[in-house]
Amino acid sequence: MTVSFTYVSVLLAFIVPPILILCRFARRRDRAWWGPRPLSGLGLLIALATVYTTPLTNSLIPAGVWWYGEGAVVATVWHTPVEEYLFFVLQPMLTAFWLFQDPPPVDRSLSIPLAHRFWGGAGGLALAAAGWVLIGGTSTYYLGWLLAWAGPVLAVQWGFGITYLWDVRRSVLIAIGVPTLYLWVVDRIAITLGIWIISDAHTVGYTLVGLPVEEAMFFLVTNVFVVQGIVMYVWVLEHVHELPTASEVLSRLDARFDDQ
Repeated sequence: MTVSFTYVSVLLAFIVPPILILCRFARRRDRAWWGPRPLSGLGLLIALATVYTTPLTNSLIPAGVWWYGEGAVVATVWHTPVEEYLFFVLQPMLTAFWLFQDPPPVDRSLSIPLAHRFWGGAGGLALAAAGWVLIGGTSTYYLGWLLAWAGPVLAVQWGFGITYLWDVRRSVLIAIGVPTLYLWVVDRIAITLGIWIISDAHTVGYTLVGLPVEEAMFFLVTNVFVVQGIVMYVWVLEHVHELPTASEVLSRLDARFDDQ
C-alpha cells in the first residue's frame, strides 16, 4: 500500500517545529544553556549517534525487524532511508534543546567513589550481556539487540558519572522524560499511518502506550544517551581544572612505587 504521509512529512510536521521553538527559547532565556560548551557537546553527540547507530539500523532492517511503507521514504543508503540518517541528527537536537531550557547544576566535584564507578559500569555491562542472550530468540531479537547496543554506552556514562547523575536526577529525568513521551506519540502516529512497520515475529508482543515495548525502549535509551552525555560533558568542562595533569599522574605513580 502506498502511503500519502511520508517519513519526510513526519520530520517536517513533528520534529523540526519543536526544534525551532526550543532553539529560540534557549537563545533568549537567561537561565537556559547556550554557547560553545553545550552546543559543542551537542555536536559531538550527533556525530557519535550517527556513527554508533548506523550499523544497528543497517543490521536490523535487512533482518526484517522493521520496514517502510511503499513510497514512505525518498531513498536508502546501505539499507537505511536517508530520512533515518537525518533523524539521527534531529532527535539529539530536539532532546538537547529541551534539556537546555532547565539545565542541571554543574557545581559538583568530579571526584566520585571508585565503588560507584564500578557498579555504574557493571550495570551497563549487565544490560549488554542480557541483550546478547536475548538475541538468540526470534521474538526477543529486537529487544536483545537494543540492550546489547545500549549497554556499553550506559556502562561508560554510568561508570564515569553515576554519582553526579544521581545528584542531579530531577533535572535529568525531566530532560529525558518529556521528549521521550513526545517521540512515543510521534512513533505511534507513524506506525498507524504505515510509514514504518514493526515485525510481530521479532518483538515480544507487549506494548506501552500502544507502542511495541522495543520501540518505546529505543527512544528512551537514545534520549538517555543524549541527556547524560551533554550534561556530563558540560560538567567536566566546568571542572576541567580539577583533572590532574600527565606529570601529576606520573608523580603519583612514582610515589606509590617508592612506598612499596
